[in-house]
Amino acid sequence: MSTEDWTDFVHTGPETLAGRYMRSFWQPLYRADDLPPGRTKPIRIMSEDFTLYRGESGVPHVVAFRCAHRGTQLSTGWVEGDELRCFYHGWKYDGSGQCVEQPAEPEPFCQKVRIRSYPAQEYLGLIFAYLGEGEPPPLPRFPELEEDGMRIVETYSWPCNFFNSLDNDPIHGAFVHRRPGLPRGVFHFPQVSAEETDWGIAEHRRWPDGEFRTSHKGIPNVHYNMRNPNGDPESGWLDDVSWLVPTDDEHFVKFAVLLAHLTGEAAERYLERRESRFAKLTLNAEEVAEEIMAGRMEMEEINQLRGADRARVHVTNVQDYATQVGQGPIADHTIEHLGQTDATVILFRKIWERELRALVEGKPLKQWRRTPELRATASDRASNSDLHLVAAD
Repeated sequence: MSTEDWTDFVHTGPETLAGRYMRSFWQPLYRADDLPPGRTKPIRIMSEDFTLYRGESGVPHVVAFRCAHRGTQLSTGWVEGDELRCFYHGWKYDGSGQCVEQPAEPEPFCQKVRIRSYPAQEYLGLIFAYLGEGEPPPLPRFPELEEDGMRIVETYSWPCNFFNSLDNDPIHGAFVHRRPGLPRGVFHFPQVSAEETDWGIAEHRRWPDGEFRTSHKGIPNVHYNMRNPNGDPESGWLDDVSWLVPTDDEHFVKFAVLLAHLTGEAAERYLERRESRFAKLTLNAEEVAEEIMAGRMEMEEINQLRGADRARVHVTNVQDYATQVGQGPIADHTIEHLGQTDATVILFRKIWERELRALVEGKPLKQWRRTPELRATASDRASNSDLHLVAAD
């Protein structure tokens, strides 16, 4: 693929057009609780390697992957204060990438050596970094996730391109996530419409029984919707914001922040129920999905599970993995035949192509911004309705 091909939004390496575009936005790199003070981690994002470390003060830093001396991997070194010392010969760098010490050199030349560093911030339980050129824009804020409640941070990695998951359509749930006992497919689908907003796309779905949902796709790789946590008796709908971040062109990481609007004892009860559900997950969803894709199991074996057996595996993840990873490491869009229900997919790709073309031609890019009215909404689920399924796991 040409690096100037504005129809190519699946290749995001540092020399690609889509990669340049993605790097002009803040991206989450790591779950904050998984990086204690004084620890380092090697990070790969968009086919490029970096060093993430947290200083002893608690401040996260992102710098180049290799030492400027002999090129060894900096994450094998150790943290001293808020500085990082290389394991190989002891060269030390501060958070700005400036070399500050060369212990074996009789005449240190630290002031002449600097490695690349990147702005980093911790927010909502995630560590974000800006990997683009020039001054970073303000880190986007999500006031709805800052409200009182039980905030949960989730992450997983799948072996396919991030766009396989990013432009997932709203109709698939009627087949992929149908309820146990229903036939192969259901008979009532939502009416779907999509419109461009100041932040990306608003996607509206309305079912025959009156239930509706509005979710949002933030450009370039954010999804914001409401999640009903498996019929939990207290929590109601959860605010759910997720980022799909390429590791390379054939793998991505999903970072999700959820807020259950519960406090006090209700929040503690919700956390206990959630931990109890996860404790029952004795089967790996990705492994089960791979068995199905290899023909050694059938999806119906999973769909028909009941009670305690169903609780052993994250059924929704099995189903989504099979559909998204099942498109191949990088989906071939040239073989697709999109229909009216693919309105969101079509509009989302058109926006991506428009912005990448503007980048090629040196024209102004749209300045995406969140506004208060761009909040995901959902009606109460119709009780005992088998007309459709809203994925709830």
